[in-house]
Amino acid sequence: MTTALEAPEGADTSWPGQLPGTDPLPGRLDRWLASRGAELVAIRRHIHAHPEPSHSEFETAALIARELVVAGLSPRMMPRGNGVICDIGEGPRTIAFRADIDSLPLQDLKDVPYRSTVDGQAHACGHDVHTTIVLGLGMALAQLNEQGLLPGRVRLIFQPAEEAMPSGAPEVIAAGGLKDVDAIYALHCYPQLPAGLVGVRSGPFTAAADAVEVKLTGPGGHTARPHLTADLVHALGRIIVDVPALLSRRMDPRAGLSLVWGAVHAGQAFNAIPGAGEVRGTVRVLSREAWRDAPELITRLIREVVAPTGAEVDVNYIRGVPPVINDRMASAVIAGAAGAALGADRVVEAELSMGGEDFSFYLEHVPGAMIRLGTGRPGSDVRHDLHQGDFDVDESCIGYGVRVMTHTALAALSTGAF
Repeated sequence: MTTALEAPEGADTSWPGQLPGTDPLPGRLDRWLASRGAELVAIRRHIHAHPEPSHSEFETAALIARELVVAGLSPRMMPRGNGVICDIGEGPRTIAFRADIDSLPLQDLKDVPYRSTVDGQAHACGHDVHTTIVLGLGMALAQLNEQGLLPGRVRLIFQPAEEAMPSGAPEVIAAGGLKDVDAIYALHCYPQLPAGLVGVRSGPFTAAADAVEVKLTGPGGHTARPHLTADLVHALGRIIVDVPALLSRRMDPRAGLSLVWGAVHAGQAFNAIPGAGEVRGTVRVLSREAWRDAPELITRLIREVVAPTGAEVDVNYIRGVPPVINDRMASAVIAGAAGAALGADRVVEAELSMGGEDFSFYLEHVPGAMIRLGTGRPGSDVRHDLHQGDFDVDESCIGYGVRVMTHTALAALSTGAF
């Protein structure tokens, strides 16, 4: 990766300053932010063109650290060198902001100058945007801190491996990322909203996401004599159909638990009952309590369903991430800050998602909230969806995101809620 970041051709170099009907930032920061549009777009495009897979974000982390040093800050690398933590300011209260920096193992299908240069890797989830926004936040707060206008400490967390299992949030926590932190915030690209809007929601925001693998073994045989076998295809069918149905009667429906199978493999010949087979799927749930109970309950149900078939069963329940449960007060703070930054009419209620997000690990330790950042092009029916090879954003969302997070930092530091 290069160190020289130049404004790309076609980048918006004249982002608007303070929006009509919004609150000004201190220290003439609105004007300063408006002048940094091309620089931030250049950073985003550079990261987008040089994606790195989960747990291997070394060059991305190095780029982040260099940009923070240029801004006059003192970042520190995570122990493996694939993540960055940086504090700004001093004071009795510390508010953290997290950006995830890894990419996805997908081919970039866009025909744009900043298309991925790495075969089979793409920033198809917007982590390049998240990273750029938190970098912009750091640059802005560094300006305020130099003027003595930052009323506390802000911690920037650039986290590796959000897309992996195991994910990177526990690594950040183990490295002291949450030490002395009073609250934490994050945002996530959301192409269903146009750029300039944000979605805020208190309470459940995303689901827990786990995986389950079931392997069956038994004596195979001829399909003409199933009574002499453990019919594994029949047993797999019972698991696929019966276990999700039974869960709906054994778990409180308000928990929002969903078991969906995504892969099944057994046999090759149409007239031979196989001796081994497997089925794999995902478990998603909105309730912390139900998430804690899910492994034991699902494992027990699978064994009960398989028992009459005579097959041997091995269940591997793989913990992923807990649900994101946004703190009520943290949600209120960022909703108010977003209204101050963009205007109250640009803050909408976020939809509940059954997707998983490892920001939830931080919320197991400190209060916080995640919001959705509109990235769609206003007036366009095209929605480049997340985790697709053609994913892209309206780059004005970067400026909106920096403004929202800057207002949030100042509001959270000034409130006595945390």
